[in-house]
This record gives sequence, C-alpha cells and structure tokens, in this order.
Amino acid sequence: MNTALANLPIATGLGSVTGAPNLPAGFTDTFTSHYVDAGGTRLHAVIGGEGPALLLVHGWPESWYAWRLLMPALAKNFTVIAVDQRGIGLSDKPQSGYDVGTLAADLVALMDTLGHERFAVVGHDTGFAVGYALASDHAERVSRLVLAELPGAPGTTPAPPLFVPAQINNTLWHIPFNRVEQLPEQLITGREDVYFGYEFAVQGGGVRAEAIAYYVELLSNPESLTGSLGFYRAFDATVAQNSERATRKLGMPVLALGGERSYGDHVAGGVGLVADDVEGVVIAGAGHWLAEEAPEQFLTALDRFLAPDLAATQPASLEASVR
Repeated sequence: MNTALANLPIATGLGSVTGAPNLPAGFTDTFTSHYVDAGGTRLHAVIGGEGPALLLVHGWPESWYAWRLLMPALAKNFTVIAVDQRGIGLSDKPQSGYDVGTLAADLVALMDTLGHERFAVVGHDTGFAVGYALASDHAERVSRLVLAELPGAPGTTPAPPLFVPAQINNTLWHIPFNRVEQLPEQLITGREDVYFGYEFAVQGGGVRAEAIAYYVELLSNPESLTGSLGFYRAFDATVAQNSERATRKLGMPVLALGGERSYGDHVAGGVGLVADDVEGVVIAGAGHWLAEEAPEQFLTALDRFLAPDLAATQPASLEASVR
C-alpha cells in the first residue's frame, strides 16, 4: 500500500464506501474511503487499485458514488481516486472557495498528499468545469484529460440567451436558480426528492431509483444542500477565470464525451475551442448521466484513450471486467 495512503484517516458511515448501497460485488475489497488533507481543506476520496493515477471528478448533484460502476474495472489498471468535491458528500463545506480555480487547486493538493505527481483526469458535468481548470492551471500535472457532458466550460463558449426553447430551458433552468442566495434552500428543503428527482429525470433519466434516493439522502441537510449550490454561486468568478484560460489552449490529449440524448457532439465542439488535441465520442442511447446509464460504453472509450498511460504488461481490456 502507498505509505501516504496507509497514514490517512478512514471515513465511515453515510457518504462513505461502508455506507453506500448496492455497490458492485467485491467493491469494498478494493476501495476504501479516506479523509485527505488538501491544502487545509479536508476532502473525502474513495481510493483503490494499482497502476498510474486516475482522478475521477463527479458532477452535480452527485458524489464519488457516480463512478461506482466503472471503478472496479478501472482499478485493475489504475490507482483510482474518486473524490467528493468541496461542498459535497463527506468533504469539507466552507462558505467560500467554489470557483473552479479553487476547486482545481483542492484536487492538486489532494494528489500532492497522495504522492501522485502526474495523473489522468476524468470530469463529468461540474467535474468537467473543474477538470478543465485543473488541466489549464496545472498542465504539467495532467497526462490525459476526459471531459464529459458539458458543451464547453462556462466562459469558454457563448452563454445561452435568457429565453430559450422549452426543452433547453427545462434542462438548464437549475443554473440560474441555484445561483440565487438563500431562496433555493427555502424552496428545496423538505422537497429534496422532488427537486433532485426532477433534475435526474429531465437530464435524460437512466439513474436507478435507489441511487437517486441515496443522493437525496446525502443532500437532505442544510450544510450539504448549501454546499452543493456553491459551484453555481461562484459562477461569476468561474466565467471570468475561464475567459482568461481560453486564451491558451490545452496541449495534452483530451477525450470529449457526450450522450446521444444530451449534449452529443456539442461536447467535442466546445472542447475544440480550448484544446489542440481533441477526440470526440458520442455515447449511443445515453442521456446526461453517462457513468450510470452506459458504464460499458464509457469504459470502452476510457480503455482506448487511457491506454498510453499504461505499461505494456497491463490487462488489455477494461470493458471485460464490467459485471
């Protein structure tokens, strides 16, 4: 075991590996929940496997648990680190620091503590935005980058107009709503299942009811609910930062993944504005929640794209390990 990992506190209870429902068989034999000091912010990360480091960054309103169906296969080839972002799950929930620059710095500090100088990153949804900032601000640390299910990081592509067609409005309205101070908490509290249930459904569905119930349980307390909205309330700072980041293109290889029933090839189109080496893949039949709806297809794309980070003796296929 990594010496740094052996010295880290173990996390237990709701939000941790030991408190998570319906995990793949043998999951807890490979993965353990740890608290990691990340530059003064304590982050929760689920860690396991052997090989090159692979950092998984979830989207909203999920947690590390979003990656559970991919993690056992990935751990056969990589040291997998699935983190709860600041404000989410068992990670600290300070009142500030939710701009993508700070969120990215959290993850660099996390990887410093774990002893990983260079690593690959996979980011979905808000994790896309954080992953982009990490790769831009700390390019020397990121070997390869996978960005899923946004049509570009905020501030790197034109913002949609205020009035958009109903279908687009139904999937994007949560962004301006979540940015409002205090009022969302008053409207959501006691109706978490309604609000978050709607979001999972309108973004393409495909997430199991028991998983949604688990996410709702994690968010059904004042500190966690407010923490989950922090990313959106820092949007002005994030957009300003990304406008500057967009002036320099990413140099590492980037895989842009979109769901056919969601952002599709718009993901690659947006990423192509800020990166020189972009491969686009559309996951057939999938909506927004790629890792939960289409884990086999997701793994197929990752298997091929991340292969250069593996030694020649590593197992040839990740997909074959999916149950």
